[in-house]
Amino acid sequence: MEPDKVRAPNIRDVARLAGVSYQTVSRVLNNSESIKDTTKQRVLEVIAQVGYRPNQAARALVTSRTRTIGVLTSQTAHYGPTTSLHAIEEAAREAGYLISTTSLATSDHAAIVDRLEHLMRQAVEGLVVIAPQVRVFDAIRQLEISVPLVTLDSTRRDDHRSLSVDQIAGARMATRHLIDLGHREIVHLSGPQDWIEAEARMTGFLREVDDADLTTHPPILGDWTADFGHHVGRELLRYRDFTAVFAANDQMALGLIHAFRDAGLDVPGDVSVVGFDDIPEAAHYWPPLTTVRQDFAEIGRRSVGMLLAELRGEVESSHEQVRPELIVRKSTAPPRI
Repeated sequence: MEPDKVRAPNIRDVARLAGVSYQTVSRVLNNSESIKDTTKQRVLEVIAQVGYRPNQAARALVTSRTRTIGVLTSQTAHYGPTTSLHAIEEAAREAGYLISTTSLATSDHAAIVDRLEHLMRQAVEGLVVIAPQVRVFDAIRQLEISVPLVTLDSTRRDDHRSLSVDQIAGARMATRHLIDLGHREIVHLSGPQDWIEAEARMTGFLREVDDADLTTHPPILGDWTADFGHHVGRELLRYRDFTAVFAANDQMALGLIHAFRDAGLDVPGDVSVVGFDDIPEAAHYWPPLTTVRQDFAEIGRRSVGMLLAELRGEVESSHEQVRPELIVRKSTAPPRI
């Protein structure tokens, strides 16, 4: 039986013992001019005392600049992550940086760790994560990320910077719109509950109906696809105890409308439907879809600005939210009496 191995000290151990943030330790390793000499000396003394050895990426930062930003994403076929990624690439290029992108084929813990370590081995100077599943952020918390990190679409509060659309506010806007039209029997078709934004949209829906003293159907867990929306629409037609549906994204809303129209129902005459995201096709659905707009491109551009500011030592950890916008089109109307 082998003796237990002693865990090597990591960057967070150094930060705790030196009484600074882990970003400050990273800047010391990066020879940042923004760090006071007294702080730098204290950090270096702790590094020597505990025998901390920076990983390959940190050593590369000390000796040279790669001018590369790593991006971890998932499901790049989805409109939101794809749009944000393109904006990140453009903003980084304008700032003189390259982008190294890796995608998650699966969302199991081992795959997430592998992709993050893959980026770190490339000595990226910072990371942007646009994979908003709960387990991705669980993995991030467990890893030693020694470079500045910005997460997108995260409502969680960790000690790195995050940028997101206020998903709860957006869901409340959509739900309030239906309530103001007179709807009292509203169904919510949610996204997968391992997605942080799906959880937040469900929370917003439930808060709004609760504030209106409405009883509602239990939310239905979906998978973001139009096929699933179509399936749910056909199942809901067996009961017809609702007058409106709030779908957690536009693709599922499209499937719902398809199912309702196939059954001879008029949208919005018989059933109102609201989506979320405002994908480019939403204005061309029939009827044009009422939805909640997220500016994915702006989120991507701002994430690069936040990351570069931290690389310059200008900011510490913070969390920013962008307010969404309700776009009212032709898929919603007052319920028939």
